[in-house]
Amino acid sequence: MPSRLRKTRKLRGHVSHGHALEHPGGQGNAGGMHYHRINFDKYHPGYFGKAGMRHYHLKGNKSCPTVNLDKLWTLVSEQTMVNAAKNKTRVAPINDVMRSGYYKVLGKGKLPNRRAEKIKGVGGAYPLVA
Repeated sequence: MPSRLRKTRKLRGHVSHGHALEHPGGQGNAGGMHYHRINFDKYHPGYFGKAGMRHYHLKGNKSCPTVNLDKLWTLVSEQTMVNAAKNKTRVAPINDVMRSGYYKVLGKGKLPNRRAEKIKGVGGAYPLVA
């Protein structure tokens, strides 16, 4: 290719010739402690350095999913409901919420006293485990 058609002829008078202008200040947070310090000190005070004490082997909170009283019957399967309805002894179905993945039953919704008496009347129980 003759030199008159080369790209360098077109770029004469332009400083960089297409090189080294992409990230002249570095990428991201580069220079935060050096040439970009004014920006970091002004807009992000306290960004660098440490504060407080380390806590080694920190345990996260134990996951204890909860379910409300009013949603309790959604955990009982259709088949269990049908079997309980067919049962002549009128024994209430046992619903272990732990098997459904819940560890605590919250008190949103009501379990009326009449219902509690009926549950006890047919030999059922709703033990409160705290």
